[in-house]
Amino acid sequence: MTDAKMAPEKRGAAEQLPLAFEHGSATGRDDLLVSERMAAAVSIVDAWPDWPSPVVILTGPEGSGKSHLAQIFRDISGATDILPQPGEGASQAAATGPVLFEDADRRGFDEVELFHVINAVRQHGTTLLITSRSFPPSWNVQLADLNSRLKAATVVEIGTPDEDLLGQLIAKLFADRQLYIDDKIVGYIVSRMERSFLAAQVVVDRMDRLALARRVKITRSLAAEVLETLEAADGTD
Repeated sequence: MTDAKMAPEKRGAAEQLPLAFEHGSATGRDDLLVSERMAAAVSIVDAWPDWPSPVVILTGPEGSGKSHLAQIFRDISGATDILPQPGEGASQAAATGPVLFEDADRRGFDEVELFHVINAVRQHGTTLLITSRSFPPSWNVQLADLNSRLKAATVVEIGTPDEDLLGQLIAKLFADRQLYIDDKIVGYIVSRMERSFLAAQVVVDRMDRLALARRVKITRSLAAEVLETLEAADGTD
Protein backbone atom coordinates (compact mmCIF):
# COMPACT_ATOMS: atom_id res chain seq x y z
CA MET A 1 0.00 0.00 0.00
CA THR A 2 1.45 3.36 -0.96
CA ASP A 3 1.70 6.34 1.38
CA ALA A 4 -0.79 8.19 -0.80
CA LYS A 5 -3.45 5.51 -0.17
CA MET A 6 -2.80 5.03 3.51
CA ALA A 7 -5.95 4.58 5.59
CA PRO A 8 -6.97 7.76 7.48
CA GLU A 9 -6.48 6.21 10.91
CA LYS A 10 -2.87 5.36 10.09
CA ARG A 11 -1.95 8.73 8.66
CA GLY A 12 -1.17 10.45 11.93
CA ALA A 13 2.28 8.99 12.46
CA ALA A 14 3.25 9.26 8.82
CA GLU A 15 2.12 12.88 8.64
CA GLN A 16 4.39 14.30 11.31
CA LEU A 17 5.38 17.42 9.44
CA PRO A 18 9.06 17.86 8.61
CA LEU A 19 10.94 20.73 10.17
CA ALA A 20 10.05 24.05 8.59
CA PHE A 21 13.23 24.83 6.72
CA GLU A 22 13.44 28.31 5.28
CA HIS A 23 13.01 28.36 1.52
CA GLY A 24 15.00 31.09 -0.16
CA SER A 25 12.87 33.38 -2.28
CA ALA A 26 14.14 34.79 -5.52
CA THR A 27 14.63 38.46 -4.69
CA GLY A 28 16.07 39.99 -7.86
CA ARG A 29 14.37 42.80 -9.73
CA ASP A 30 13.23 40.42 -12.48
CA ASP A 31 11.60 38.16 -9.85
CA LEU A 32 9.37 40.92 -8.51
CA LEU A 33 5.64 40.52 -9.14
CA VAL A 34 4.20 43.89 -10.03
CA SER A 35 0.51 44.71 -9.84
CA GLU A 36 -1.43 47.96 -9.70
CA ARG A 37 -1.31 47.82 -5.90
CA MET A 38 2.49 47.57 -5.90
CA ALA A 39 3.18 49.90 -8.81
CA ALA A 40 3.87 53.03 -6.74
CA ALA A 41 6.26 51.21 -4.39
CA VAL A 42 8.12 49.60 -7.27
CA SER A 43 8.33 52.89 -9.14
CA ILE A 44 9.84 54.74 -6.18
CA VAL A 45 12.54 52.10 -5.69
CA ASP A 46 13.29 51.96 -9.41
CA ALA A 47 13.55 55.76 -9.50
CA TRP A 48 16.40 55.91 -6.97
CA PRO A 49 18.31 58.21 -6.55
CA ASP A 50 15.80 60.60 -8.16
CA TRP A 51 13.42 60.60 -5.22
CA PRO A 52 10.94 63.37 -4.38
CA SER A 53 12.44 63.48 -0.87
CA PRO A 54 15.59 61.97 0.67
CA VAL A 55 13.52 59.76 3.00
CA VAL A 56 11.05 57.20 1.63
CA ILE A 57 8.83 55.03 3.83
CA LEU A 58 7.27 51.87 2.35
CA THR A 59 4.25 50.56 4.26
CA GLY A 60 2.29 47.37 3.72
CA PRO A 61 1.04 44.25 5.50
CA GLU A 62 3.33 41.38 6.44
CA GLY A 63 4.40 39.42 3.38
CA SER A 64 3.46 42.21 0.98
CA GLY A 65 6.85 42.45 -0.70
CA LYS A 66 8.58 45.08 1.45
CA SER A 67 11.61 42.84 2.06
CA HIS A 68 11.88 42.08 -1.65
CA LEU A 69 11.84 45.79 -2.47
CA ALA A 70 14.35 46.45 0.29
CA GLN A 71 16.71 43.91 -1.26
CA ILE A 72 16.34 45.53 -4.66
CA PHE A 73 17.14 48.88 -3.04
CA ARG A 74 20.29 47.36 -1.51
CA ASP A 75 21.30 45.95 -4.89
CA ILE A 76 20.90 49.17 -6.84
CA SER A 77 22.13 51.64 -4.20
CA GLY A 78 24.64 49.68 -2.13
CA ALA A 79 22.68 50.75 0.96
CA THR A 80 23.90 49.93 4.46
CA ASP A 81 21.44 48.35 6.90
CA ILE A 82 21.06 50.42 10.05
CA LEU A 83 19.33 50.28 13.42
CA PRO A 84 18.74 53.75 14.90
CA GLN A 85 19.80 52.96 18.45
CA PRO A 86 22.61 54.49 20.54
CA GLY A 87 26.01 53.05 19.72
CA GLU A 88 24.96 51.45 16.41
CA GLY A 89 26.62 54.08 14.19
CA ALA A 90 23.44 54.70 12.20
CA SER A 91 23.87 58.44 11.68
CA GLN A 92 27.52 58.00 10.70
CA ALA A 93 26.50 55.48 8.05
CA ALA A 94 23.77 57.84 6.83
CA ALA A 95 26.35 60.57 6.32
CA THR A 96 28.42 58.45 3.94
CA GLY A 97 25.84 56.77 1.70
CA PRO A 98 22.33 55.33 1.28
CA VAL A 99 20.91 53.53 4.30
CA LEU A 100 18.06 51.10 4.93
CA PHE A 101 16.01 50.65 8.10
CA GLU A 102 13.62 47.68 7.89
CA ASP A 103 10.61 46.91 10.10
CA ALA A 104 10.60 50.21 11.94
CA ASP A 105 7.31 49.41 13.67
CA ARG A 106 8.52 46.04 14.96
CA ARG A 107 12.21 46.56 15.71
CA GLY A 108 11.76 49.91 17.37
CA PHE A 109 14.16 52.83 17.34
CA ASP A 110 15.55 55.59 19.49
CA GLU A 111 13.78 58.78 18.46
CA VAL A 112 16.83 61.00 18.85
CA GLU A 113 18.98 58.58 16.83
CA LEU A 114 16.44 58.38 13.99
CA PHE A 115 16.23 62.18 14.01
CA HIS A 116 20.03 62.34 13.65
CA VAL A 117 19.91 59.76 10.83
CA ILE A 118 17.40 61.82 8.88
CA ASN A 119 19.39 65.00 9.48
CA ALA A 120 22.56 63.29 8.24
CA VAL A 121 20.75 62.13 5.11
CA ARG A 122 19.46 65.64 4.41
CA GLN A 123 22.77 67.37 5.12
CA HIS A 124 24.97 64.99 3.12
CA GLY A 125 22.68 64.38 0.16
CA THR A 126 22.18 60.66 0.79
CA THR A 127 18.95 58.65 1.03
CA LEU A 128 17.07 56.57 3.60
CA LEU A 129 14.52 53.84 2.92
CA ILE A 130 12.34 52.75 5.85
CA THR A 131 9.91 49.81 5.73
CA SER A 132 7.01 49.30 8.11
CA ARG A 133 3.69 47.53 8.39
CA SER A 134 2.06 50.73 9.62
CA PHE A 135 2.09 54.44 8.83
CA PRO A 136 4.36 56.78 10.84
CA PRO A 137 1.51 58.39 12.85
CA SER A 138 0.92 55.02 14.54
CA TRP A 139 4.55 54.84 15.74
CA ASN A 140 3.66 57.11 18.68
CA VAL A 141 6.68 59.34 18.19
CA GLN A 142 6.99 61.90 21.00
CA LEU A 143 9.87 63.99 19.66
CA ALA A 144 8.34 66.93 17.81
CA ASP A 145 11.36 67.46 15.56
CA LEU A 146 11.30 63.81 14.47
CA ASN A 147 7.57 64.00 13.76
CA SER A 148 8.25 66.98 11.55
CA ARG A 149 10.94 65.06 9.64
CA LEU A 150 8.67 62.04 9.17
CA LYS A 151 5.85 64.22 7.85
CA ALA A 152 8.25 65.50 5.19
CA ALA A 153 9.10 61.95 4.05
CA THR A 154 7.53 60.31 0.99
CA VAL A 155 5.20 57.54 2.19
CA VAL A 156 4.18 54.83 -0.28
CA GLU A 157 1.64 52.12 0.55
CA ILE A 158 1.52 48.57 -0.81
CA GLY A 159 -2.15 47.65 -1.03
CA THR A 160 -4.07 44.39 -0.57
CA PRO A 161 -3.46 41.97 -3.48
CA ASP A 162 -6.10 41.17 -6.09
CA GLU A 163 -6.77 37.64 -7.36
CA ASP A 164 -4.38 37.96 -10.29
CA LEU A 165 -1.47 39.02 -8.09
CA LEU A 166 -2.26 36.33 -5.50
CA GLY A 167 -2.17 33.71 -8.24
CA GLN A 168 1.19 34.97 -9.46
CA LEU A 169 2.48 35.07 -5.90
CA ILE A 170 1.40 31.51 -5.12
CA ALA A 171 2.99 30.23 -8.32
CA LYS A 172 6.21 32.07 -7.43
CA LEU A 173 6.24 30.75 -3.85
CA PHE A 174 5.91 27.20 -5.15
CA ALA A 175 8.57 27.84 -7.80
CA ASP A 176 10.93 29.10 -5.06
CA ARG A 177 10.57 25.59 -3.60
CA GLN A 178 11.22 23.99 -7.00
CA LEU A 179 7.55 23.06 -7.30
CA TYR A 180 5.49 23.87 -10.39
CA ILE A 181 1.75 23.64 -9.83
CA ASP A 182 -1.04 23.36 -12.38
CA ASP A 183 -2.78 26.68 -13.01
CA LYS A 184 -6.14 25.12 -12.16
CA ILE A 185 -4.91 24.24 -8.67
CA VAL A 186 -3.54 27.76 -8.24
CA GLY A 187 -6.91 29.19 -9.30
CA TYR A 188 -8.70 26.86 -6.87
CA ILE A 189 -6.50 28.04 -3.99
CA VAL A 190 -6.91 31.73 -4.80
CA SER A 191 -10.70 31.47 -5.00
CA ARG A 192 -10.92 30.01 -1.49
CA MET A 193 -8.14 31.62 0.52
CA GLU A 194 -7.93 34.82 2.53
CA ARG A 195 -6.88 37.72 0.30
CA SER A 196 -3.54 38.55 1.86
CA PHE A 197 0.15 38.09 1.14
CA LEU A 198 0.72 36.39 4.48
CA ALA A 199 -2.09 33.90 3.84
CA ALA A 200 -0.48 32.95 0.53
CA GLN A 201 2.79 32.19 2.29
CA VAL A 202 1.06 30.13 4.97
CA VAL A 203 -1.00 28.12 2.46
CA VAL A 204 2.01 27.29 0.29
CA ASP A 205 4.11 26.30 3.32
CA ARG A 206 1.38 24.04 4.74
CA MET A 207 0.74 22.35 1.41
CA ASP A 208 4.41 21.78 0.74
CA ARG A 209 5.07 20.33 4.19
CA LEU A 210 1.99 18.10 4.10
CA ALA A 211 2.89 16.78 0.65
CA LEU A 212 6.42 16.04 1.88
CA ALA A 213 5.09 14.26 4.95
CA ARG A 214 2.82 12.06 2.85
CA ARG A 215 5.27 11.78 -0.05
CA VAL A 216 2.61 12.76 -2.53
CA LYS A 217 2.18 15.41 -5.19
CA ILE A 218 0.27 18.59 -4.51
CA THR A 219 -3.27 18.05 -5.76
CA ARG A 220 -6.59 19.85 -5.55
CA SER A 221 -7.76 17.52 -2.77
CA LEU A 222 -4.65 18.25 -0.72
CA ALA A 223 -5.19 21.97 -1.29
CA ALA A 224 -8.79 21.63 -0.15
CA GLU A 225 -7.69 19.82 3.00
CA VAL A 226 -5.18 22.51 3.91
CA LEU A 227 -7.62 25.34 3.23
CA GLU A 228 -10.33 23.66 5.32
CA THR A 229 -7.85 23.19 8.16
CA LEU A 230 -6.81 26.83 8.07
CA GLU A 231 -10.43 27.99 7.93
CA ALA A 232 -11.30 25.84 10.91
CA ALA A 233 -8.33 27.22 12.84
CA ASP A 234 -9.42 30.80 12.06
CA GLY A 235 -12.87 29.99 13.34
CA THR A 236 -11.50 29.04 16.75
CA ASP A 237 -9.59 32.29 17.29
